[in-house]
Amino acid sequence: MGVDGRSVDKPLRVIVIAGPTATGKTRLAVEVAHALGTRILSADSRQVYRGLDIGTGKDLEEYRQVDPPITVELIDVAEPEEIYTLHDYQGACRAALRACQATAPDRPVVLAGGTGLYLEAMIRDYFLATVPEDPAFRQQMMIRDIETLAGELMTFDPELHAKTDQTSKKRIVRSLEVARALRHGQEMQSVPFDVPVHYDVFATHVDRATRISAIDRRLDVRLDSGLIEEVAGLMDRGLGRDRLDMLGMEYREIATYVRGETTREQMITRLGHCIHRLSKRQMSYLRGMERRGIPVTWISPSNSSLVIERARSRTPK
Repeated sequence: MGVDGRSVDKPLRVIVIAGPTATGKTRLAVEVAHALGTRILSADSRQVYRGLDIGTGKDLEEYRQVDPPITVELIDVAEPEEIYTLHDYQGACRAALRACQATAPDRPVVLAGGTGLYLEAMIRDYFLATVPEDPAFRQQMMIRDIETLAGELMTFDPELHAKTDQTSKKRIVRSLEVARALRHGQEMQSVPFDVPVHYDVFATHVDRATRISAIDRRLDVRLDSGLIEEVAGLMDRGLGRDRLDMLGMEYREIATYVRGETTREQMITRLGHCIHRLSKRQMSYLRGMERRGIPVTWISPSNSSLVIERARSRTPK
């Protein structure tokens, strides 16, 4: 049913633009959204936080370089002290898609970002259980190796195992939390999405050498643009070590430098290695999405014309 209570037969068209970090997703998304006269919904698990601008690569100026400027949603929706969950994101993204269906049902929407789990949760319409976090259980599980945890999740709940990123220990542990609650009979809440959606998934791809060079150049630019000061400001407002660690590698590694625990050169080297590993994990996750049955069209970030042509020519039935 639609938001006004009437049946909605025609799916809302969503153009997904994914890809590893530093491969031109934002620029491509802006070009596509501008050509289609539509908005962008962000799929980035850290850009939801206010004040995490440089480190998360919000690149807000890119949205303003076209006329009229592109509207981007699902960024700056939470304070950095808050825990913004996948459940929160799915609810907010569903609400945004409902609004798109109500106001412009015939116009495609662009969903862009590098958080594969956010994208897959929307594309596959994940069941997201409202299970509270259990810090003691998490601490106990995190000291175990990832292969053992994945095996236990497979035993507990093969279906949940199939939906979980097997490269992330934190996500496996979270799935174990959910699986344990289900086994103990905890009541779950899951509301099916009431808007039919057709997803067309594109992923940016560049060769390895180009990606490595782009990551290194971008890190230099962000450091020169005030990334260290951004992290110091978060520390000044009271964010502690554990919370900064949770906000990602930039905030973790730079905080060690601000606290005087490492040199600037050591910090830059470690941070560069972390970002390169992230890029590999993002690529692996997208390949995993393909193996799990989600068709992905891999494209050069300069090939916006292919995405635009596909968006305009295909009418989902």
